[in-house]
Amino acid sequence: MRTFVVCVSLICIGIALGSRSVSGASTFRGNSIKDTEYWNYVNVRENAYMFWWLYLAQTNPATAPIVIWLQGGPGGSSTGFGNFLEIGPLDVNLKPRNVTWVQTANVLFIDNPVGTGYSYTTSPDAFATNNSQIADDLVTTLTAFYKDHPEFQGNPLYIFSESYGGKMTVGFGQALLKAIKAGKINCKFQGVALGDSWISPVDSVNSWGPYLYSISLLDNKGLQAVNTAAKAVEDAVNQGKFAEATEKWNTCEDVVEDKTDGVNFYNILSTYGERLYERQDNKPHLAPLEKLYRRHVLPFQQGDLNALMNGPIKKKLGIPENVTWGGQSGEVFQKLSVDFMKPVYSVVDSLLDSDLNVTVYSGQLDLIVDTVGTEVWVQKLKWNGLPAFNDKTWAPIQVYADKPAAFVKSYRNFAFYWIMKAGHMVPSDAPGTAYKMMQMVTNLI
Repeated sequence: MRTFVVCVSLICIGIALGSRSVSGASTFRGNSIKDTEYWNYVNVRENAYMFWWLYLAQTNPATAPIVIWLQGGPGGSSTGFGNFLEIGPLDVNLKPRNVTWVQTANVLFIDNPVGTGYSYTTSPDAFATNNSQIADDLVTTLTAFYKDHPEFQGNPLYIFSESYGGKMTVGFGQALLKAIKAGKINCKFQGVALGDSWISPVDSVNSWGPYLYSISLLDNKGLQAVNTAAKAVEDAVNQGKFAEATEKWNTCEDVVEDKTDGVNFYNILSTYGERLYERQDNKPHLAPLEKLYRRHVLPFQQGDLNALMNGPIKKKLGIPENVTWGGQSGEVFQKLSVDFMKPVYSVVDSLLDSDLNVTVYSGQLDLIVDTVGTEVWVQKLKWNGLPAFNDKTWAPIQVYADKPAAFVKSYRNFAFYWIMKAGHMVPSDAPGTAYKMMQMVTNLI
């Protein structure tokens, strides 16, 4: 039987490893000592290279589920933010995390879309411009992963996501099901989990005013101003003017920041200084897309994380010298600007109709994709199990004490988790609750 040993220091692993780099990014590969990790590049299209990094479970990796983690943004790095600030085995200071999903799951971080994190393109025409292209690239990446590691084909596979990662996940899930049916890939795909996900942007934006007003972060004049700005977003979407809708979305966020004096979009109880968040309403000289990027992507790849990923981790993994972690995230964000505001809840319907397990989870303190807006698009689903789901009563989930840390409601292959005391980044704000939820979703408990 194969024995798996987990090392707790990435610095030590990097020194002992001596990882090798083969000329040409498409053939680069590496693996850590005693096979506790694997990583590789995949040439998904001409001039487009996607990077993945797998951590083997600390318990029974041969049978443990594979959990793919997709970050948001778009342009946010799974190997960086998701790994070192949310669910990986070590934190940004390379100290063991008290709660890590690697305890019981094989966690596969993918820097997606191409140009995100360590993934990169060598041509400006190689960036993804829509969700379908992103999905195809992910299927290509996963196909290459299983070709390299057929020993994992029988492990249950789940795709977990956060924010815009959820939008990418539903497209990925749909494309993966088609590839499986066509015999192009062999894997045991079980479900998706959509965390605070950008599934129906208009429903999220329309909910901001009423939500903020209900918790005393807007007065009546502020509510009117936010609702007016949100209506402009909705009108643009309804007219199919999606690039304009993206710009109107930025305007609405400016109004929210102005009328609330800088509420944090990712956790309403935190200041922007506490959450790496950079307020943008006071920077009228910047273009709308630049403000959105500075608000939602750039702050999460600076400081200690940037130093780590472009320093010891880059060296450990043998990343090509000309590749900068996060160096192309701005282009990733801008290339998808027309796709930002397009809803994808019809794809969620498609996944449910295929009998795939679909989980939605939402942080109580999130604003950017608040629970109110998420519940609105859930009620738009045409899935035939929705009436029975609505008739169910939620059940409390205890984690550390007698008080509920979350609530869950489920029916057939659909589940909704309400996560208490958490904002947009649920695993960061409520690590124990997020971990228990992951175990429940993947049938580990």
